[in-house]
Amino acid sequence: MRATREYRLSFTEEAQKIVDQLTLEQKVWLMSGNIDITKMTQEDIGAMMQSLLEDGNHYNVVPYDAGGLEEFHLPPMRFVDGPRGVVCGNWQTTCFPVSMARGATFDPELEEKIGHCIGREARAFGGNLFAGVCINMPYNPGWGRSQETYGEETYQIGRMGAALVRGVQDEDIMACVKHYAFNDMENARFKCSVTCDQRTEQEVYLPHFKDCIDAGAASIMSSYNRYNGVQCGHHNYLLNQVLKKEWDFDGFVMSDFCWGVKDTVEAANGGQDMEMMWTQYFGDRLVKAVQDGFVPEEKINEAALRIVRTILAFDRGHKEYDMSVVGCAEHIAVAKEAAEKSITLIKNQQVLPLKREATKKIALIGKLADQAVIGDHGSSWVRPPYVVTPAEGLKKANPECEVILDDGSDVERAKAAAREADAVIFVVGYNHDDEGEFISESEVDNYTGAVGGDRKNGLGLHADEAELIRQVGPVNEKSVVVLIGGNMIMMTEWYDSVNSILMAYYPGMEGGTALAEILYGDVNPSGKLPYVVPYSESDLPYVDWEATDQYYEYYHGYTRLEKNGVKPLVPYGFGLSYTTFEILDPKAAVDGDMLKVTAKVKNTGDADGDEVVQLYVGFENSAVDRPVKQLRGFQRVSVKAGEEKEVEITTPLEKLKWYNPVYREWQLEKMEYPIYVGSSSAPEDLARTCIAL
Repeated sequence: MRATREYRLSFTEEAQKIVDQLTLEQKVWLMSGNIDITKMTQEDIGAMMQSLLEDGNHYNVVPYDAGGLEEFHLPPMRFVDGPRGVVCGNWQTTCFPVSMARGATFDPELEEKIGHCIGREARAFGGNLFAGVCINMPYNPGWGRSQETYGEETYQIGRMGAALVRGVQDEDIMACVKHYAFNDMENARFKCSVTCDQRTEQEVYLPHFKDCIDAGAASIMSSYNRYNGVQCGHHNYLLNQVLKKEWDFDGFVMSDFCWGVKDTVEAANGGQDMEMMWTQYFGDRLVKAVQDGFVPEEKINEAALRIVRTILAFDRGHKEYDMSVVGCAEHIAVAKEAAEKSITLIKNQQVLPLKREATKKIALIGKLADQAVIGDHGSSWVRPPYVVTPAEGLKKANPECEVILDDGSDVERAKAAAREADAVIFVVGYNHDDEGEFISESEVDNYTGAVGGDRKNGLGLHADEAELIRQVGPVNEKSVVVLIGGNMIMMTEWYDSVNSILMAYYPGMEGGTALAEILYGDVNPSGKLPYVVPYSESDLPYVDWEATDQYYEYYHGYTRLEKNGVKPLVPYGFGLSYTTFEILDPKAAVDGDMLKVTAKVKNTGDADGDEVVQLYVGFENSAVDRPVKQLRGFQRVSVKAGEEKEVEITTPLEKLKWYNPVYREWQLEKMEYPIYVGSSSAPEDLARTCIAL
């Protein structure tokens, strides 16, 4: 219920009565984190930063408070970060696969279930806001933090983000959606200004945020970067015009931490409701700006009302959980399910699944083969009680099989291990040193070191790993590459050197278990790539990761390749199974304001499995420049061997419109729309029909 705008608005009168009794200073107090950095010396800040590294403490080890007024029985907003689980605590919380992996499940119902788990654990720590709904869309997959979002397609990101919002808020936890907007670069995030045309803004980079607002999100976090030269935390157009007026957002906007506000007057007038996590530009400065007439007190009243109303709605009769839910068996089982459904089989030439009786010795090769790699070490770093590595998962799945571990540093030694093994499995890719949230030493006065950042050396594997696969892969016909990473990894230079490829992403605390289950066929793989894999990096948009100005074109990812007539190495939405499916007889109709498409899905193999049926709408008859086709619906379905099911996919006709910048309105073209239904975006994987609108 708390996910609905109507419920929260029912607290407007009560919230207004509280706000009417507040002094200016009390209202401004509600608008800031409860640490006043202006009253701290550099030594104090240094000691605080150092304390995060000692005695098991770390960023967000406990929820961070903002606002709250005891005398009015108004609790503070208590911030908990994410998104792969709850960041609070020490080695006890459930670590789910990263969002990019969960995007590969194409399963909003599972994502909503994950939201419930996260909401319970956040509440157990005393939190009431989860700031882990990260839905920025990577313009280029080299963005270091793209592991925190769901893919490259705005429609899919919006569906998955909205599901997480619903799940979290059903547990009486406010969901904060971030980072609004155009935050798709790490190294330059504090200095870069992003520019694009209005159609690109409206059709590509904002729809997934609106989807989460429509799902009832209680809070929005503005981003560090600038848009069209204006700080996003001060952005009157983005915050006041689009978010609050056009989208009718009833919640509150908070800044990204510490450096998200750069000017008192601009931020307050521009629509920023809360400066986090400590006070630099609000507090006394904001009080004075109001007193001096630079900020109307109506702005403060509006921000206070938004904050009070939202907190009242989530505080009234909220669910309580004790620490027994944190890292509990039920939540770990959900993390394992997410890993099983996300791991994506990209290539398989009669290698997988492995047969236990025929697999007496495995050569497990690579630096990541026995490493607990769960993602970056920035603000999303979850600390679970354990992590199952690939080596541990394989040993447990088949105790009779000898697993020869080799880090791959000596190619000749690795070749020898591969020759004598029944199968060779490479575990290669990235870790937190290669990609992730980036904070330079200069930004935090040398109190912490650099973390992650954008991919610095292209989008492929490390040169030594690529060479290892090229030389050792052909030695054993049962050769499997398992890729670890937060987004697309180029494969062209070594793709033909092995017979099977799996993308495991960062699969969470039970990742090694899920990987072994898939390798041995206990679980049928069903993940689908939430991005395209090109033959060449030049097929993707160019980004200067240190730029102060970056232009975003209308096309990126699979839509760019299709528009340019470039065939990818692996198409968007692709993923193999240990069985085969046929998707037949698509039919399209309009039902009110919805497009309804049905199709038959038949499992033509001899194993039960899941298929993700994907709906693409074509725009080849458009009078304006539009993509060849775009994903506009999907449905995961379980089909037993030999079984046939009918699947129905619906999508709002709103999702077929284009934005006319001349009239500043969304328009539905009257034309014939090709409708494609299938198992990936590749033409050979799609059945076609059409509908006239």
